[in-house]
Amino acid sequence: MSAVSPRLASLSESETLAMSQKSNELKAKGFDVINLSVGEPDFPTPTHIKDAAKKAVDNNFSFYSPVPGYPALRNAIVEKLKKENGLQYTADQIVCSNGAKQSVCNVLLSIIGKGDEVIVPAPYWVSYVEMVKLAEGTNVIVSAGIEQDFKITPDQLEAAITPKTKALILCSPSNPTGSVYSKAELGALAEVIARYPSIIVLSDEIYEHINYVGKHESIAQFDAIRDRVVIINGVSKGYAMTGWRIGWIAAPKWIAAACNKLQGQYTSGPCSVAQKAAEEAYIGNQECVADMRKAFERRKNLVFSLAKEIEGLQVNNPEGAFYVFPKCDYYFGKKTPKGNVIADAGDLAMYLLEEAHVACVGGAAFGAPDCIRFSYATSDENLVKAFDRIKIALAELV
Repeated sequence: MSAVSPRLASLSESETLAMSQKSNELKAKGFDVINLSVGEPDFPTPTHIKDAAKKAVDNNFSFYSPVPGYPALRNAIVEKLKKENGLQYTADQIVCSNGAKQSVCNVLLSIIGKGDEVIVPAPYWVSYVEMVKLAEGTNVIVSAGIEQDFKITPDQLEAAITPKTKALILCSPSNPTGSVYSKAELGALAEVIARYPSIIVLSDEIYEHINYVGKHESIAQFDAIRDRVVIINGVSKGYAMTGWRIGWIAAPKWIAAACNKLQGQYTSGPCSVAQKAAEEAYIGNQECVADMRKAFERRKNLVFSLAKEIEGLQVNNPEGAFYVFPKCDYYFGKKTPKGNVIADAGDLAMYLLEEAHVACVGGAAFGAPDCIRFSYATSDENLVKAFDRIKIALAELV
């Protein structure tokens, strides 16, 4: 009998993509489904970025690019880090990949070996733990509940560290919670990490520009650990370029070289035309970023107020990204009008999809089984309609 490799068999399917697929199947059957399951801006890519891509095609950027990306793009990223973040890097510390997802995986495959432990704060983005499995590492989950705004404390971090700890994955602003670590909070975590010189920090900052509390703070700013921080970022969220697939790392030279070596064997450099578009994203006018951030903040305020009105949902006020992540265990054990029991957040998400025709994702996939994730990366009209449906459907549970 044919069988997939143990490596693949150990992986779970992405719950976010699975729910999106199920919502699309319902749509194909003619149902009016509002999809709040996928983390994707609903804005088109800004015109000046698309124009740069068209120009790249006309200028015959149609050949293989260098494995870590064109020097022009890497230098644009260096300037962005200097200007926006006050961080000093050189182009040989930047590796561009096919999206930030590949960037995260590159780093983990480059530094994690069998039995190495990776600390993953929960709630976490669904793919972190699966990528650690792929690298044959061991996930060490540190849970932070809604009562602490879904952010781990220095004491929690230190308690999780063992002689086998090789890495910490930190995401701020966070998917799935929208929580943002302040400079003081990051500094306190950095003090702990500084005491353990073998730990590498993967700082996922893909939502950097979707931040409602002012200046973005990176854990790479702290000198004591700067040479052990890998920044993960890209153009997908802040510039509405999800389909262009350009992500990147800013890393110590030895990690950048390792990722370059790895990427050279399994994908080579990312799309040439998309790189020229990403270069324009960084060097061009930034008004589009500010405009989209303002729209997301307005939607956040709308969704936060709508979710708070629903009995049984306990919701914190997100400070970034475009998700709300309410605690929903109030509904566990209740029955649907058809007599089915809601056992967990996955059942609740499926009920909302089938009965309210609103797609969302149960929290188990994010390491928080008492919660449920809604993305508000859609129109105000859709959000009002969706939460009206959700309120009605939840009120029917007994």
